[in-house]
Amino acid sequence: MRTEVNESIGAGRVSAWHPGWITAVASVALCLLGLYTITLAGKIGKVSGESLALRQGIFAGVGVLLAAGICIVNYRRLVHLVWPIALATVGLLLIPVLPGVPESIVTPRNGARRWIDLGPFDLQPAELGKIAYVILTAWYLRYRSNHRKFLGLIGPAVIALVPMVLIVIEPDLGTALLFVPMMLAMLVAAGAKLRHLFVACGLVGVAAVVVTVLSLHFAEEGKYPLLKRHQVVRIQALVEQVKGDTRHVQDRGFQGRQAQTLVGAGGLAGHSEENSRSLVAFSGLPERHNDMIFAVIVNRFGLIGAASVMGLYVLWLFGALGAAWTCKDAFGRLLVVGLTTTVMIQALINMGETMGVLPITGMTLPFVSYGGSSMITGWAMVGLIMSVAMRRPPYLWRKSFEYDSNDGE
Repeated sequence: MRTEVNESIGAGRVSAWHPGWITAVASVALCLLGLYTITLAGKIGKVSGESLALRQGIFAGVGVLLAAGICIVNYRRLVHLVWPIALATVGLLLIPVLPGVPESIVTPRNGARRWIDLGPFDLQPAELGKIAYVILTAWYLRYRSNHRKFLGLIGPAVIALVPMVLIVIEPDLGTALLFVPMMLAMLVAAGAKLRHLFVACGLVGVAAVVVTVLSLHFAEEGKYPLLKRHQVVRIQALVEQVKGDTRHVQDRGFQGRQAQTLVGAGGLAGHSEENSRSLVAFSGLPERHNDMIFAVIVNRFGLIGAASVMGLYVLWLFGALGAAWTCKDAFGRLLVVGLTTTVMIQALINMGETMGVLPITGMTLPFVSYGGSSMITGWAMVGLIMSVAMRRPPYLWRKSFEYDSNDGE
């Protein structure tokens, strides 16, 4: 049976040098790249790229200050705030989906109600939901072993289901699906048995394929009983791209086609700033400052730029995993693993949809895409990782997640 450890918030040693600094430096580099690329994306509506970059810089500054404040506080204090955080987050997630909420508070965009208008910026509760879910799941798993049984996976799944359902209603299927890899990564780190996870993933995968096939079938008849119309349209666009069908390239396939064109035009080393600005402006790529910003980066800096961005995320991952490796506290380790998975999967999905290997989901590129909620949430994650990384356990602290060989059978 796994050994329980002392959760006293005063336990542990504080270290000034730790792997978390690698993650912090990589985050700064990604932010600076994002600020430059937003100006390169040019005018969006009536707002210039420079004005958007200025606002993004303010969001980044707020995020850095927030991260600094978070890392100063011992992360183990979160154990005592789990339920207030969870309830507050569910309350925020309910606001966009509750009927009767005026549009002055929740303004629909492209048919979605995802943002709460706070005046200076719009808050996207789903971003906070990712952090709250990781905190709650880490708290739930830290002293348990029942997740090593197949039926024990129900508890973590139920915890994920609550925010997923509320986020899907907005609708924001892409963000909702992020909770699945987050949950799987934390279960693996907590010692769940891979064969149980493979079976569970197989069942979910079969269900996803059935829903997708049925949705495409019903869409031919103009019906959308399972997925929203815009979600089916994005799947259709990817299917048509794979088949080489260009009949709808000027409507549902336009964004994906223009993104891939900009990426391909970047070549090995990209274009000069002046030429890249012209190409990006001429392309008319929607959301080029946000969801499609990776296409602008590759057009400007080419394959070398794409590899550099991926390298920065690898550095980010290396620092975060280093923090998890050195942490013997179960809660802290799971916290870092969950947050790291969130950022890495989101980055992979964004780059994948930009290059046409995944359906477009509207997911941002962490620390790079324009957006206040995404930027501030990303830096809050960095602050939590830094808080874990800088606090070393006492010398006699036992390793986390130690199980007998027959535990969970």
